[in-house]
Amino acid sequence: MKSDLPLPRRALLRLAAGAVASPAFARAAGASDYPTRPVRIICGFVAGQIPDVAARLIGQALSARLGQQFIVDNRPGAATNLATEMVAHAVPDGYTLLVLTSSNATNASIYRDLRFDLIRDLAPVATTFRSALVLEVNPAVPVNTTLEFIAYAKANPGKINYASPGVGTLPHVAGELFRAMTGVDIVHVPYRNAYLPDLLGGQVQAAFSPISTSLDFIAQGKLRALGVTSADRASVLRDVPTIGETVPGYSAYIWDALAGPKDMPAETVALLNREINAVLADPAIKARLLALGAEPLAMSAAQSAAFVADETAKWGKVVGDAGIKVD
Repeated sequence: MKSDLPLPRRALLRLAAGAVASPAFARAAGASDYPTRPVRIICGFVAGQIPDVAARLIGQALSARLGQQFIVDNRPGAATNLATEMVAHAVPDGYTLLVLTSSNATNASIYRDLRFDLIRDLAPVATTFRSALVLEVNPAVPVNTTLEFIAYAKANPGKINYASPGVGTLPHVAGELFRAMTGVDIVHVPYRNAYLPDLLGGQVQAAFSPISTSLDFIAQGKLRALGVTSADRASVLRDVPTIGETVPGYSAYIWDALAGPKDMPAETVALLNREINAVLADPAIKARLLALGAEPLAMSAAQSAAFVADETAKWGKVVGDAGIKVD
């Protein structure tokens, strides 16, 4: 099953310590009073993974601001497709929302039998954060920079294995984009469970990992960071260059948004977007997200929809060019 990696226990504890369808007219008529009852946020990840932790943080803040509970309902399975299908087919009244992530953008191209269309059936309400990956290697690999890694991989074609938490995950497609843009021959090794023990032990040599899962190991010298996948240097790894400084135009992010079924009342979408962006601007919320390597990402609802469409198209091309398939 495909998923983002769980947060390190220390980081999770730090964050936890802080913190039948109605007719369209009837939906619109009640939109100005929204919310009048609890709102469910469906999350396709288990508790403790980054999308879940961020959703709970934002949900708690929305509960305080709007006077109704925003409850995270974890529904993992089928690489987040079960949760997504549930929301795509829900009543579009604003009381069922989805933690929409970069996994959805890759799933749209990888899975051919989905019972929903990501762009047609879901309406992004707001983006919430994005987080870079870090290209890291086991210290036994004799390289210190992205440029040296490219040269070493070209001198040893097919001998560098890079791990990911599964086929089609962002750490996988980020590696495939790197391969395409640099011409290196590195071998993808998908894991169903955590791959970091094998990376630390040298059974695999490299990975494009979420920054939050690697900070402690990098600080301890157990892994070597070569480059971050963001367009700008990451605040929590300020001394690590971007991959784009060596490979112009390269970027890859894990990101999260909140979405609902299409045809939600415009007033509800506008209210949710305004309130979520206000939460993201709160200094305490920003600090907690940044401590996890997650950069708050505030956009209008229209910008959020365009962003999701662009990311889906971008990774769809990478998936197609690389011939990525799910067995």
